[in-house]
Amino acid sequence: MSDPRFVYVLRLADTCLIHSQRLSEWAGHAPVLEEDLALSNIALDLLGQARALLTYAGQLESAGRDEDQLAFLREERDYRNIILVELPNAAASPSDGGGGRDFALTTLRNAAMALWLEQLYERLQTSLDTEIAGIAAKSLKEVRYHRQHSSDWVVRLGDGTAESQARMQAALNVLWPYFNELFAADGVDGVGPAWNELEPEWRARWATLMQEATLKLPRESAMQPRGIDGIHSEHMGHMLGTMQHLQRTYPGGTW
Repeated sequence: MSDPRFVYVLRLADTCLIHSQRLSEWAGHAPVLEEDLALSNIALDLLGQARALLTYAGQLESAGRDEDQLAFLREERDYRNIILVELPNAAASPSDGGGGRDFALTTLRNAAMALWLEQLYERLQTSLDTEIAGIAAKSLKEVRYHRQHSSDWVVRLGDGTAESQARMQAALNVLWPYFNELFAADGVDGVGPAWNELEPEWRARWATLMQEATLKLPRESAMQPRGIDGIHSEHMGHMLGTMQHLQRTYPGGTW
């Protein structure tokens, strides 16, 4: 993967794809019906972004792979998503009774990702690469809604009851070190801004949101996740086993 444009687009595509996969696991399990529909729609938006980006990544790669092959027929180390989005929707605290689903963790992750994607797409829509600029312009409308929706929930729960605030703070403490990968600096800028250029604005806006939600920012972490280099958590393989089952069981199958 020597072409920096391909690497750049694939990292963004895989991040949207895996984020969508995790969100889709909430279908039928959200705390209220309205949120069940909202999370499913956000997952579909992210999947649409991933499809467009994967299609373009395939064109840049020039190896004959389409969006489906890139999405479902790669090995774990070939995925370039950030680790934050592959973390399971698991309990952020031992007291959680949600059967392995923690709405606080999902809400905070959604807000962090939507804020990051909004900043990135704002810059990418002016890219000299007309294909990526078009994808970004369309996607920006979607992630602005995602950011507003998830931020409302962050404030509602963080500044809510003692129980909801405790769960939100526990989730923030779990996720905090993984946010560092959103600003990985390794010289791969390809068709848009280097990710580390987003950090000052993102952290300022995140701090404002945390203040509104009465949540405390944890200490800075030195952890540097490298999912963007194909070095994933133990959760990634299990997720891919579910994602890839149909394609690998019936190779070449069509509807």
